[in-house]
Amino acid sequence: MALNLDSKKVVVDEVAQYAAKALSVVAAEYRGLTVSELTEMRKTARESNVYLRVIKNSLAKRAVAGTEFECMQEGFQGPLILAFSMEAPGAAARLINDFAKTNDKLVPKVIGFDGQSLDISELARLASMPTRDEGISLIMAVMKAPVGKLARTLAALRDQKQEAEAA
Repeated sequence: MALNLDSKKVVVDEVAQYAAKALSVVAAEYRGLTVSELTEMRKTARESNVYLRVIKNSLAKRAVAGTEFECMQEGFQGPLILAFSMEAPGAAARLINDFAKTNDKLVPKVIGFDGQSLDISELARLASMPTRDEGISLIMAVMKAPVGKLARTLAALRDQKQEAEAA
């Protein structure tokens, strides 16, 4: 069903709002996916706080114009689904990467991250970025290691002192 001008403006405005807040975007060709496969992907996207949108390329170009994802416009060719990461930069890449592994009809085409259009070979690297919680856990582990070493050193000194006093 064709959209009238007002409907097109609403779609462009909605996608532009998400593009303005998103941390990264992955565009993938979805030609050949079934409705149930797209529904499954949308469900996973909601759980990961990823906004998915099937949109005409001309409207997508207008929606990302003026955002840091404007650099992706040249890659908008063919029937595309856009995945916007809203909380974790790697969430959309992880969603598309994981889904493409089991569905060969989903073909990643272009990635937008930090104001740059990345080569599609960077998808796995972006997908492997830790989430916020994982990042905090990594930082805490790094901070905890010296404290643990200090505690073991102090315990060893205490034991040596007690042995010296007992002798």
